[in-house]
Amino acid sequence: MSSGPAPFEPGFEAELRAAVASFADGPTAPVVDAAAIERAVSRSRTRRALLGTAAACCVLACATVGFFALKPVPPAPSASPSLSSPANGACTPLATGTPKSGSADPTPTQEQEQTSGAGIALPDLAGMPVEQAGSLLRGLGLSCTIMRHTDWNAPAGQVISSQPRGGAEPVAPGSSVLLLVSTGKPGGT
Repeated sequence: MSSGPAPFEPGFEAELRAAVASFADGPTAPVVDAAAIERAVSRSRTRRALLGTAAACCVLACATVGFFALKPVPPAPSASPSLSSPANGACTPLATGTPKSGSADPTPTQEQEQTSGAGIALPDLAGMPVEQAGSLLRGLGLSCTIMRHTDWNAPAGQVISSQPRGGAEPVAPGSSVLLLVSTGKPGGT
């Protein structure tokens, strides 16, 4: 008869201890850091929101630029009558997209006669009022054509540039000079 628990087989106890020690020293269970996961997800959402906002701003900017670039610009209401309809040799508003040739002043001036052999040296017209630039060109025996352009930096009626540019090669007497004239800021301000 037995008086206690059944005896273990020899070596069983040693194997059991080794198995428990091996389990305890084995790889640990993964630790889940919920706060770190939430921060990563939040950064990802923020990046996507910023990219979406930047893309929307780019589309809006392109649409605005396109609107103002394609919008026809009416002549400024304060423009002098000589600019809206050519009279007495005034500059001609550009209607077809190309400058017109020919002299607006049929009688040669003293300056024109002095420079007729080698061509006329064109002065720099940028920054001048369009009336002054037109008078100067007519005095040189040249005609002018006006192309209006919206410009944030130049007041309405100021010459932005000319074609050909002032200081470039001399131009032939009776040539037409294209004047790019500001209409001022969009909206007429």
